[in-house]
Amino acid sequence: MKLTYAGLAAIASATGALADDQIVIVNKGDDTISILDAASYERAGDVGVGGNPHEVYVSPDGATAYVSDYGGAQGTTISVVDLDSAERTAVWDLAGNRGPHGIWVSADGSLVWATTETTGTVIELSTVTGEITNVWETGQQVSHQLVPTPDGAKLYIANIGSGSVTVIDRGTNSVTTVPTAAGAEGIDVSPDGTEVWVTNRGADSISIIDAGTDTVLETIPSGGGFPIRAKFTPDGSEVFVSNATTGTVAVFHAESRELLASIEVGAVPIGILISPDGERAFVANTQDDFVTVIDVASRTVIDRIETGDEPDGMAWAGR
Repeated sequence: MKLTYAGLAAIASATGALADDQIVIVNKGDDTISILDAASYERAGDVGVGGNPHEVYVSPDGATAYVSDYGGAQGTTISVVDLDSAERTAVWDLAGNRGPHGIWVSADGSLVWATTETTGTVIELSTVTGEITNVWETGQQVSHQLVPTPDGAKLYIANIGSGSVTVIDRGTNSVTTVPTAAGAEGIDVSPDGTEVWVTNRGADSISIIDAGTDTVLETIPSGGGFPIRAKFTPDGSEVFVSNATTGTVAVFHAESRELLASIEVGAVPIGILISPDGERAFVANTQDDFVTVIDVASRTVIDRIETGDEPDGMAWAGR
């Protein structure tokens, strides 16, 4: 990997508080995850997981990665990986729930939530035992991506087939549906928990949901073709959206909704990860087998990281 001046500057910035952090990248065509040093991008190891993995989330202490073994929408497991030893230490059976995809870990590290899109369910598992502690039926088609509110009180699920968002209230176990537009897939909640942004890939649009009322505030153009993921910056000021067919990332001002930039990346950009300090954005280009590194402040490409086959989901392991 050849580093630009800006890339070297980014590494120098990262060698402070983030010096021991890692980046985890899912290679869905290789059935592996790659573990990289977050500052140098040097690879610490590759770990075999289940078939056709798509998404990954890391425990709050940065020690454990949980991987959805999608299996072409027929998978029935979640892989648990110890990041220190770079070994898969457990495989959780999902008890008939099929097609695990979106995955998240609760803020206290005690629970994992995952969509199981083929069975139209969302499951909750104990990180201690791996046992399922709750199952909710979405009643929607292809329940794909998942994000909780910052307090974990509600879960939001994007349903591709139904063009909608499912809202699960964990306190009451109620399940409601918010229609958005065709192909609702990418989803993220603002750091203050007030808004949910949903990318509608079939409509080339973004629906913005008021998290207080669970109603759509407005729908805006996605700034490219086939919007597939959305990610807020840590300070909540901007939203990055990957547009798969145009090979670009659109950057929006979160409050004004203004399109600030369109950044060319690679072929079929999907997963987006932003460093906790808000300085770098990482974009997985699934058909080009590399991750683009973007300087958030200048909105310019500063590096790229070679990956395995079909990189997709990514996660940050903070130490």
